[in-house]
Amino acid sequence: MNDPVFFSGQFLLATPGMADPRFARSVVAICSHDEDGALGINIGETVEGISFHDILRQFDIDPADAPDCEVFLGGPMETQRGFILHSLDINMSDTLQVGNRWGLSSSVDMLGAIAKGRGPDQWTIALGYSGWGEGQLESELTQNGWSIAEGSPDWLYENRSRDKWLMAWQSLGIDPAKLSTGFGSA
Repeated sequence: MNDPVFFSGQFLLATPGMADPRFARSVVAICSHDEDGALGINIGETVEGISFHDILRQFDIDPADAPDCEVFLGGPMETQRGFILHSLDINMSDTLQVGNRWGLSSSVDMLGAIAKGRGPDQWTIALGYSGWGEGQLESELTQNGWSIAEGSPDWLYENRSRDKWLMAWQSLGIDPAKLSTGFGSA
């Protein structure tokens, strides 16, 4: 019997054949994956009308000199809950370390540290998450909606590209326009 393969610290890239419109052009950072399921944060779509400074103000944190940025729609689950994906140069008590690749935090203390210039060197913020129950992600990977990629933690912090989905595929040397939207069996 083969041991299960888990994908924490890797990325899911939606293929052109993604049947669920909520995940079209998604780039999901897999933060936790084990026999009970998976949790990921989508960094492929931003939330309209909400910035990082807006979130700080909701918690009565002075944005001070903190850079403002877009907020990603991390997924359809718990969209009122914030998540910070960050480099591992700072670790707070509630940080989930995702391999040696990045950290995941939902701490108001982390927001405050970033606002005061004492946070991690690199970070991005999202509202909501994407979740899969036991065996669900593995099942979805056998269909034509997702491709798994090791990718680079730099994908999390990339802010020059307006289309992270295209950036991710191109960094793998793949033109997604040439990918088939259907699948077959051999």
